[in-house]
Amino acid sequence: MRTHCLGHVVLYVRELDVSVAFYRDLLGLREMGSWPGQAVALSSGRTHHEVLLIAAGDAPGPLQGRRLGLYHIGFKVGDSTAELRAARDDLEAAGVVIEGASDHTVTQALYLRDPDGNEVELYVDVSNDWRKQPELVMAPIKPLDLGDR
Repeated sequence: MRTHCLGHVVLYVRELDVSVAFYRDLLGLREMGSWPGQAVALSSGRTHHEVLLIAAGDAPGPLQGRRLGLYHIGFKVGDSTAELRAARDDLEAAGVVIEGASDHTVTQALYLRDPDGNEVELYVDVSNDWRKQPELVMAPIKPLDLGDR
């Protein structure tokens, strides 16, 4: 067997409408379909859905800090630092707190939380050198300087 790609992530959410607004309206995923009040499927257009949100109501949120399980989900938002700057500006205009910013050599990334506290990474690919040097994927993480302030 060979896995072709990560197909989708399913998240239980406290308030479906709030989470849909975050993933659809802020991150730009397209709503593909729903079971009203119960679940919504969202896609970037790459496949039928990359994110499925399921209403869970008033349930405990994700654990924080080092623990077993999901750490974060990442969304590619472009191929240049300029596109990441634009994403940062959109987030700040929407009042979203950016919790971190990292230069991973082959990618540059911003980190934030969705309405339920799940960590979300927004990244841009800035190098394809990893194709010939796979070890670059694990290069030391450096602080990110977006160079405009």
